[in-house]
Amino acid sequence: MDPTFGIVVAQMSPTLSLVIGTVIGAVVAVGVVVVRSRIAQTSLAQQTQRLLSEARQEADNILKAAQVEAKAELLAAKEQFEKEAAEVRAEHKEIEKRLTKREDVIDQKLDTLETKERKVDAAEKRMAEREEQVAARETELEELISQRRSELVRISGLSVEEAKKHLLMSIEHDIENDAARLIDRAITEAKETAEERSREITITAIQRYAAEHTSASTVSTVDIPSDEMKGRVIGREGRNIRAFEKATGVDVIVDDTPGVVVVSAFDPVRREVARRSLERLIQDGRIHPGRIEEIVEEITADVERDIMEAGKAAAVEANIGGLHKKQLELLGRLAYRTSYGQNVLRHSIEVAFLCQNMADELGLNGRLARRCGLLHDIGKAMDHEMEGGHPQIGYDFCKRLNEPPEVLNAIQGHHGDVPSTSPYTPLVAAADAISAARPGGRRESLERYIKRLEDLEAIANSMDGVKQSFAIQAGREVRVIVDAKRVDDAHATQIAHNIAKRIEEEMTYPGEVRVTVLREVRAIGIAR
Repeated sequence: MDPTFGIVVAQMSPTLSLVIGTVIGAVVAVGVVVVRSRIAQTSLAQQTQRLLSEARQEADNILKAAQVEAKAELLAAKEQFEKEAAEVRAEHKEIEKRLTKREDVIDQKLDTLETKERKVDAAEKRMAEREEQVAARETELEELISQRRSELVRISGLSVEEAKKHLLMSIEHDIENDAARLIDRAITEAKETAEERSREITITAIQRYAAEHTSASTVSTVDIPSDEMKGRVIGREGRNIRAFEKATGVDVIVDDTPGVVVVSAFDPVRREVARRSLERLIQDGRIHPGRIEEIVEEITADVERDIMEAGKAAAVEANIGGLHKKQLELLGRLAYRTSYGQNVLRHSIEVAFLCQNMADELGLNGRLARRCGLLHDIGKAMDHEMEGGHPQIGYDFCKRLNEPPEVLNAIQGHHGDVPSTSPYTPLVAAADAISAARPGGRRESLERYIKRLEDLEAIANSMDGVKQSFAIQAGREVRVIVDAKRVDDAHATQIAHNIAKRIEEEMTYPGEVRVTVLREVRAIGIAR
């Protein structure tokens, strides 16, 4: 028999016994009642016997029915137990499966860790062996270096410090040569792209200084005594200022700046007419469109007369005759134009006298030289009205007036735009540079000018291998003479580069400074 079934029967016996006992008790009670009744009626003995037999039969039937019901309950309980036991066994199997899988993973990790430990041990062993080899090699190298050092000291007769110094000097010389070659190559590459780069630099400079230059060259200010007068200058609904701008051809700016009205125009003569007219109107006090036109006409006539007088005075001062009336007018217009703070007419007169002095020293025609110098910038009086640079504009204008070829070439070529065809052109170019760069010529004091020259020469003289240096062309060039025995050609290039770099970093100067390094080797032979 199945042990599980036995356990179920053992659990169900008390219930079955109770049911059977109850049934038997009931049957017996009924039987007893019946028997007692039968006994009481002795005449009914046979009936009593029959009833007892029926009671026994009924009790058997009841007992069988109870047994069948007990077996059914037993089977149901057994099925429920087997189902629950099957679920428990399945769950145990799943747990065992997961535990088995986890054990496999742990075994794999242990194997991996053991492998890594073996590799680390092997690497540490190799590293230790390598360190021992390196230490042995360093010991050998130190012994070898000591031997070689002793051998070098014995052969060369130099101490260790002297040998080091000699070696460092040799290495430094090689490095300087390499650096000089690199600089020379960089300069060559820079020259190949110089045109494009120069355009970028020029455009950047124009952009950077356009505002300052415009402010200095195109704007004049007129003092206003009060805000009430400023309102009268503007007029009702701006009619006075519009009439003034129309009559003079300038822009008048009236802003919140106290006591000032700004007159703006590119034409310096027109701006001068507007400035004088506005000052006259403020003094007169009568400001209306009719009065504005009268004052502008009067001032225009005065300015034209002053222009002609200035041109004649310049021609007389330069002792030049035979100038056309239009040339005198343009020279007078130069009195109202400045370049870096230098009056262009005074600059032209200076150039004329400088050209004469140099021409006289060279045995050339001083009068013709003065004419070239005075007229060299005449195109600046018209360069805002015509296209092109002032040398070409002045050349075209003077060519129509039949100026001599020497004068025309000096006007057109004093900035190197065209080749020189006469000796007067380089004279004008030199005089132009001297006048522009002289102390005080362009907003620079004598002390600052001398200090700049001294600084240029000090920077050049501080370089190793330099014998002498000279700042020439008003500080626009530095001539450096180096010792040919100590400096080779490659090193000379490096010296020029180093001087130029220090000048850029340490000094402030207009334009550019050219650094020229001269290395002269003289070979002298004596025949006896």
